[in-house]
Amino acid sequence: MADGTLPPVSSYPPSSAPQTTLRQRLAGLRGPAVPPRPLDARALAALAANPGCGRRALLDGAGVDKTVLASALGSPAPFGQSQFAIVRGNSFEAKIKGDGGSELLRLVYEHLGAGSEPPGRGALVPDLTAAGPEGRAARTALALREATAAGRDTGAWTLLDHPMLALEVAGSPAYLEPDAVVVHPDGRWTVVEIKSFPMIDGSADAAKVGAAARQAAVYVLALEKTAAKLAGAEVGHTVLLVCPKDFSNLPTAAPVDIRREHSVTRRQLDRLTRVEELAAALPDGLSFDPARTAEELAEAVSAVDAAYAPECLAACELAFHCREQARAADEVTALGRSVRGELGALTTVGAALAAAAGHGPADDPTAEALRRAARLRSEALEASG
Repeated sequence: MADGTLPPVSSYPPSSAPQTTLRQRLAGLRGPAVPPRPLDARALAALAANPGCGRRALLDGAGVDKTVLASALGSPAPFGQSQFAIVRGNSFEAKIKGDGGSELLRLVYEHLGAGSEPPGRGALVPDLTAAGPEGRAARTALALREATAAGRDTGAWTLLDHPMLALEVAGSPAYLEPDAVVVHPDGRWTVVEIKSFPMIDGSADAAKVGAAARQAAVYVLALEKTAAKLAGAEVGHTVLLVCPKDFSNLPTAAPVDIRREHSVTRRQLDRLTRVEELAAALPDGLSFDPARTAEELAEAVSAVDAAYAPECLAACELAFHCREQARAADEVTALGRSVRGELGALTTVGAALAAAAGHGPADDPTAEALRRAARLRSEALEASG
């Protein structure tokens, strides 16, 4: 601007009358007295891994608490960390961020700070407090702009502790809170993921690292919305994973390239059906209010198509309920996505068994393959017996 001040930056889309109507509709789906459960990066990563599931997209978009809903349906699923693990993780994170985040900035510089001066005592740690998630997201966007300008002008490093990022997913706003974002002097923004699982001899559990990478990819997508509005800003596609070293409480770190997870997550989130389309297809009066009876809730849940797979058991609170439905309907999806893909037009277990027994469609190559597999199995059993 002409006076040298920075114009306000918001990463949240402007409100409108249709959005107000949608919020009212989603509030009716949750129940009049039920507050919305906010979307987080872990939920978005799981949603992106199964974009064909309209049930999860609608429930997450409406802010329905799926843990409470699963319990009301009689199919609770154990999720979340133990209290001990939460306390240990919080203690580890506080230790790393102590003293103005000097240890955390040292790790970022050691692994990802090539070409920059090392962070000193002059590193910036802006205050990101504001009223509500929208206010915090706007304050974070402004802090990112100020930090990028400060790095370019003075070579300063900036640590954003628990910033708030906004991302619109399938027509529904999501507010995300990474552990930390570091702004390099050259304008690069690095997401830092702090986890309590150990890194032993320089490596950690592959499944846990993969989950952290998918979660970080969501943060990077949200940051890119803000970076696109700022000259000289760049979001790094290599994040820093910080964990306890071996069996101690000392921190160690490793860079994680998330380009693949970033590409997959962006593509899958773009494919999600918009929440207003899913809500518009539902009958009037339908609600997921946990105050309703289990029979009413089961009917409401059944009105939204699901895409169950065994992988859902590790990612969705409604997985046990959806598994029961898939088994009751004899769906082959209960056997896994790979099996479903191999069976083509044979969508039920009964149809697949019938095809293997020679009662399937004669011109179907999948049915012919099943008949041949069944014949070879029978011959193998006869030979061994």
